[in-house]
Amino acid sequence: MNTTNRNAGIGLSMKFCETRLTRRDFLRTTSAALVTAGIGLSSGIAAAQEAEKVVSANEKIILGCIGMGGRGMGVMSGFQQHADVEIAAVCDVYEERVRAAIEKTGGKAEGYKDFRKLLERKDLDAVVITTPPHWHPIISILACQAGKDVYCEKPISRVPGEAIAMAKAARDNKRVTQVGTQIHSLDNFRRCVEIVRSGKLGKIMSVRVFCNMNEYPGGIGKPADSNPPPGLDWDMWLGPAPKVPFNEARFKAHRYFTDYVQSWLSELGPHIIDLAFWAMDPGQPLTAVANGGRFVADDISDIPDTVDAMWEFPTFKMTWTNMCGNSYNFDFGTPPDGGRKLGVMFHGTDATLLGDYGWHTVVVEKQKMKEGEEFVPPEPSIPSSPGHDREFLDAIKTRQQPSCNFDYHLPIAVAIDLAHISLKVGRKIKWDAEKAEIIGDPEANALVMPRYRKPWELPKV
Repeated sequence: MNTTNRNAGIGLSMKFCETRLTRRDFLRTTSAALVTAGIGLSSGIAAAQEAEKVVSANEKIILGCIGMGGRGMGVMSGFQQHADVEIAAVCDVYEERVRAAIEKTGGKAEGYKDFRKLLERKDLDAVVITTPPHWHPIISILACQAGKDVYCEKPISRVPGEAIAMAKAARDNKRVTQVGTQIHSLDNFRRCVEIVRSGKLGKIMSVRVFCNMNEYPGGIGKPADSNPPPGLDWDMWLGPAPKVPFNEARFKAHRYFTDYVQSWLSELGPHIIDLAFWAMDPGQPLTAVANGGRFVADDISDIPDTVDAMWEFPTFKMTWTNMCGNSYNFDFGTPPDGGRKLGVMFHGTDATLLGDYGWHTVVVEKQKMKEGEEFVPPEPSIPSSPGHDREFLDAIKTRQQPSCNFDYHLPIAVAIDLAHISLKVGRKIKWDAEKAEIIGDPEANALVMPRYRKPWELPKV
């Protein structure tokens, strides 16, 4: 495996502000077990680190789930399917969601509004983080420092400094981590990786990734700002993000706002680009450039509806194309096999591999194949996954990292985040992975680290 530039940049200086919020009751006494809002992580972190426990093969794994919206409930349900899992704590800033999550555990879990209070629990082996993405870095780092293993949904970061800090926190605290790129666990990706690594495509000079859909111009509409619903702590929902009035679209469709997710490159890119990075193993990119804009969107969102990005690596280039107003699919065959809205193309001197989540095919260069000859794929060599959730649970017991741990995912996150910096400054940027900085561009380099709303800051690692 090529480790060059993979874990670079781990020496960044970062600050942590231990936020103090007013304590108040989260939920009134009900039949469900509830806990009032927490104040902050204190001696609980040190105690957890000192008393680090190893889960034996026959023990139950005690989980805490943070972020109980639609995605959070779905992910929690997946973990509940495993006999050796107990959901002991659930957390959300919206009272209604906490009640629903507790009910889903049969009333066994305790409910929290403040994730920091949940992290002080010494009985939790791991946490599952499914909050809006702008919360992922802070919660993940504090969880690692509290001695908890971490399963975090993608995207893990909005800027490179966050991803670097998350990987370092996991490494320094010897935590098992898994990013929620569930497609990685499917066998189809394994077959694609085997083909690329077999050399049967020849010298690969270009990898093209695309994701197209047509959901505009209406998009998410234009709801007016309003008061938050009863039981929702809107200020805590915003957390490190800019202070803005409550808006139902922001709350229910946060992926359409750059305060929380940069673009569809952040949202779906980690799933699709993962295949390219797994197969090519290039480390972090040398350069990144992106352009795009809002050309057809007529709604309240502010993410670009069209984005093209390109990254340079030592031996090849990779591109990303995303259109939210057109669903043309680069002619990935014809129906019923065609019609794919996303995919990856590996262009080699001998052949091209086309693949998506559950399908792949190889198109051989005409001069490279004799008449009547068919492409013969390599024998399967990458073992099947027991499932994305199961990988994480097994790793908690064995202490062996699962396939999509923070270190593995770091180059993917950095590449995506650098493209968004290029999009903001409007020019190509050069990246020094060892120093974790953008070369010769102070304006762009200032965007490598996050800018959080006070009193929140990125935890020191």
